[in-house]
Order: sequence, then C-alpha cells, then structure tokens
Amino acid sequence: MIKLKNVTKSDIHFLFELLEKRTSFENISHEKMPAFKNHEKFINSKPYFKWYIIYENSEKIGSIYLTNQDEIGIHFLDIKNHEKLFLKLLERMMKKHPRERFLININPKNKKLKKIVEKNHFKLIQHTYELESLSKK
Repeated sequence: MIKLKNVTKSDIHFLFELLEKRTSFENISHEKMPAFKNHEKFINSKPYFKWYIIYENSEKIGSIYLTNQDEIGIHFLDIKNHEKLFLKLLERMMKKHPRERFLININPKNKKLKKIVEKNHFKLIQHTYELESLSKK
C-alpha cells in the first residue's frame, strides 16, 4: 500500500540520503552534492507548494513534490521497477492538486524517464542551456 505523508523536519536525513543516491543522469538542479547544512536550510525554507514522502507499507521509498510553477518531481531510493508506481504517483498528484498543466524537468541523459513521459502523452516544450557568468571565469 502506497501512502503520501507531508515532509517534516524529521525527514531531513532521509531526503539527504535520497539526494545522495541520485545518479548524475537524474540530477537537473545541481552538479555537485550540497553540504548537509545547505540541504537542511533548503528543506526548512519550504521550497515547494507540496512535498511528500512516499511510503510503501511503512517504509520510506521516495519523495514527490509539486512546485509553485506546477513542476512535479519524483525520486525513489531504488529506481528499479518503479515505472508503474511513477505513473500512479504522477496521476495521484495531478488529481490531488489540479492545475491547467503540469511540467516534469528531466535531465536529457535520463533516457528511461524520457521514454516513460513521452509514452504517457507529455510533450517536449524546451531544452534549457546554461552559460556561467564571464566574471566567474
């Protein structure tokens, strides 16, 4: 049985573990692992509209969030065999927090997730590139 529970301060260590387990092709928000203090500060800032811990039975298996820009992010401790669960959670989040549209940001190297969302009627709307400030060089 899958349950969603709001993220609380007691989840900080679990969320840090989840972040540590992400592979380079899953990350889109940072290139290097943040320090625990920065991670804690980020969580305490309540950065998302809604943020949940995903439980399977009584075990924490991941997190799902919805940003104020209608972006959904889903991360699992173990990504294997979670395609169906990914889709169920996506649908659940969309029903729970209706919007006109939803966005999912995907690292271009994450071919498996790209296939899943394309197969489920998401359409590619942009590729984003970054150029660091010349003053940093």
